Amino acid sequence: MPVDTRARNPVKTVNFVNWTVLAALLATAPSLAAAQAHPPVPPAALVEIGDAFASFQQRTPVPGLVYAVVKDGKIVLSAMQGVQTIGGAPVTLDTRFRIASMSKAFTALAILKLRDEGKLALDDLAEKHIPEMRGWKYPTSDSPRIRIRDLLAHVGGFVTDDPWGDRQQVLTEAEFTAMIAAGVPWGRPLQSQHEYSNFGYALLGRIVTNTSGKPYQAYIRDTIMQPLGMSATTYDITQVPRDKLAIGYRWENEAWVEEPSMRDGAFGAMGGVITTAPDYARWVAFLLAAWPSRDGPETGPVKRATVREMAQGLNFVRIAPRNGAPEGDKCVHAFAYGMGMRVTPDCNLGLTLSHGGGYPGYGSFVVLAPELGIAAFGFANRTYQAPAVPVWQSLWAMAKAGAIVNYDKYKPLNPLLTQMQDAVRTAYAAGTLAPLEGKLAMNFTMDRSAENWVKEFARIKAMVGDCPTAEPLLPNNYLSTSFRWNCAKGKLDGQILLAPTNPPTIQALRFAPRPD
Repeated sequence: MPVDTRARNPVKTVNFVNWTVLAALLATAPSLAAAQAHPPVPPAALVEIGDAFASFQQRTPVPGLVYAVVKDGKIVLSAMQGVQTIGGAPVTLDTRFRIASMSKAFTALAILKLRDEGKLALDDLAEKHIPEMRGWKYPTSDSPRIRIRDLLAHVGGFVTDDPWGDRQQVLTEAEFTAMIAAGVPWGRPLQSQHEYSNFGYALLGRIVTNTSGKPYQAYIRDTIMQPLGMSATTYDITQVPRDKLAIGYRWENEAWVEEPSMRDGAFGAMGGVITTAPDYARWVAFLLAAWPSRDGPETGPVKRATVREMAQGLNFVRIAPRNGAPEGDKCVHAFAYGMGMRVTPDCNLGLTLSHGGGYPGYGSFVVLAPELGIAAFGFANRTYQAPAVPVWQSLWAMAKAGAIVNYDKYKPLNPLLTQMQDAVRTAYAAGTLAPLEGKLAMNFTMDRSAENWVKEFARIKAMVGDCPTAEPLLPNNYLSTSFRWNCAKGKLDGQILLAPTNPPTIQALRFAPRPD
């Protein structure tokens, strides 16, 4: 359903899908590719997603955009909006977009893969693999020398270099070598604070090149992208058919101005990937498949445990309100930079990995919620206009609607937790610790006497009564779980914490009565 937007935004020649009627169009619209997730996405959530992207277009119009949700190894919801070129063909799932700094995750994983291959260590000095760095003069006499780990985490002391770094894309390897040899001015002492650096990730690309024996683009293509089936993904814009490319634009002097299509170069490790939604979904699905930790064969190009390392925040935490959250939202994000991804817990999504991409002519954003097994991303073709807010809002809408619950997360990882809950329920019913004999750690009755537990059980029973049934356990880890019992006069929440003994025994038992 085309909608005339000329009265509301500067996209003068673009007709696009009306996201506010997304739910009604899903079954029939040829410009929308959609498949229902498990459980299905309720229509109300789809409308909320549509509203989020409509609001994004009103605030910061873009010529074209593609959005997708990945779950269970595939795209389960997608939509396209606008055009590849002003006055030209519409955006499709196969349209190629630059994803800018979302490329950094590929570089980071390449470094980790080379570590796995024994070709480097994260605590290696960067100059071990880039000889031109050995003559650098550091900011203070007591400065540590830059490690590979520092570059991954953006704590190398370099100044933030957006947008200068984006325009270095075209540097030849020889020009980059000369730049490195000349040294750089320092932004701050090393390892003192996170400061985002495209130059630092370009150095990581050089390390990939020098340690692998092939250009970083070729190493990442051969060892990560091709094994994942990302056949439409490249660093080289000359390999992209013109009729498949989303041309990048900026809005200037009340008109769309085409940005230069920069060739591939030495700085591409920080932001040079060009891809499609289906190809990027393969990458996202591979990352999600690393969770949870489990037995079984490795099926991807990099070990699952190595992928999970990308979620380890390495440095300084930044507290911020949730971008795009509703007014009065009490949840905040505590961001740390992991390896090619920003990492934060989210009140609705659990652990999240996210990253944006900003580039002349392009903006992109991705959020992964690996504990829920879902991710969403969006690509657009306007300078630095990443759809970060609607991507976050789309996942919150689905979480609120119960559409992305990963039920496997709520199954006890350790059968012993179920056995311990059964024993605790028996003790509660009996009003004494006697049924827990042999199951308590040595500290348990030292922290609270058996006699006092009799009184505690009686006090709780007076509030909520007997508790004949229980909800599925919510394990925190192998040796700890939260529980909820359904009682005659309310609910009884609690936690069982086992001790690191062999066999495990109960070191703590906590109750929180919720009377009607």
